[in-house]
Amino acid sequence: MPMQPPRVRMRRELLRSRFFFSTGNAPSWNHLKTFLRSISFNASLFNAIADPSSSNSKPSDSDSIKPKTSLPVIDASSSNNKPIGLWPGMYHSPATQALWEARSTIFEKHSSVPSQSQLVAKTPSHGRTSIFYNFSSDYVLREQYRNPWNQIRMGKLVEDLDALAGTIAFKHSCNEDGTTRPLILVTASVDKMVLKRPILIDIDLTIGGAVTWVGRSSMEIQLELIQSTQGKADTSDSQALVANFTFVARDTATGKSALISQISPETEQERFLWEEAEQRNRLRKLKRAEYKHVQNGDTARISALLAEGRIFSDMPALANRDSILMKDTCLENSFICQPQQRNIHGRIFGGFLMRRAFELAFSTAYVFSGVAPHFLEVDHVDFFKPVDVGNFLRLKSCVLYTEHENLAEPRVNVEVVAHVTKPELRSSEVSNRFYFTFAVNPEAIEGGLRIRHVVPATEEEAVKVLERMDAEDS
Repeated sequence: MPMQPPRVRMRRELLRSRFFFSTGNAPSWNHLKTFLRSISFNASLFNAIADPSSSNSKPSDSDSIKPKTSLPVIDASSSNNKPIGLWPGMYHSPATQALWEARSTIFEKHSSVPSQSQLVAKTPSHGRTSIFYNFSSDYVLREQYRNPWNQIRMGKLVEDLDALAGTIAFKHSCNEDGTTRPLILVTASVDKMVLKRPILIDIDLTIGGAVTWVGRSSMEIQLELIQSTQGKADTSDSQALVANFTFVARDTATGKSALISQISPETEQERFLWEEAEQRNRLRKLKRAEYKHVQNGDTARISALLAEGRIFSDMPALANRDSILMKDTCLENSFICQPQQRNIHGRIFGGFLMRRAFELAFSTAYVFSGVAPHFLEVDHVDFFKPVDVGNFLRLKSCVLYTEHENLAEPRVNVEVVAHVTKPELRSSEVSNRFYFTFAVNPEAIEGGLRIRHVVPATEEEAVKVLERMDAEDS
């Protein structure tokens, strides 16, 4: 076995040390001494590599006589010889990285061949794909998905869901023989990502899915997250989350919408899922018409929502202390989109945007309620415009409204809007809208915590609330 570089040895030792203390067993004194010696050695080794000329280490007489040996040179270069445009971003989860690497090899090989001239119907099983997370025995993997409350980091799973849905869409639309160029597939929307039961961090997890519906240039992919407990093999009992992603296809060369192979359901379940997706597609078109209707003025409902807001504006001392203005629940997060966050098409990865939006929404609900909330569902996500590397992105969040029908576990509905801001052009455009629902821990409510009602103060805010309430009721 070849000699490992000092940094690699140090990292392995530290990982082993962390694993040792995560087991929950009380270490013996001998184990503890070994661990401390290991830490001392690793710290010295790291300091020597980081700063070989440190003034803290005084050379002895023997050192001044001996010839100085140089430390091993660490090669930081990459073996990736692909054109930069074909590089996916870095620092994503292991699942996302593996999915992208599999996709990029196909995309790289066939990007210069002609587009498809004939479309062949495919079965849902053709593109079916799943990811397995070995949380029960892989400590390092588990640590990458752990949040501060020793629960699953939902934002990171959401990122993986988008990557998996994209891979399934790619497999369905790609010609296996490589005679035609692949399409550009982008996330258009996410409908009802519903958490059915808590996801545990120390139990193995599987995420799988397939294409359920295909339109002219769009398709819907349904994903389900399975986590078996106590040896149960029944999928219905083990299903922890269901999500529906809609993707649209664009021609690689022209950028125009491209036709997609139709789907041919084989089983009763696949036909049922197709009918459900067809109904969702009809509802989406209907909602667009209803949204225009609300904007044109549902004056009675808008006036009712604004009545309490006017008291806050005109007589704040007399306003209800169990309510709060919507504008006082807002948070914001701004950042420059970096090359490491791009997808295989060179645009900012949609899963990354969803993760950042989720984490801001969680923080908004946390600050609003005073306790860490737990995630219930992603109500809807819209992708209006692509986000490019170098864009200045502003994520703005607010609590739209709260639900108190279940007094023991009130719900908090949060909106996050992403703005692509271009200071040079004095422009700002909405690229995404995200809607999340969180629940407040019943134990906190039993302890006397009160969740306030959220009050809109402007007509624009009232319309947003009505739109989301109507979408939830439909």
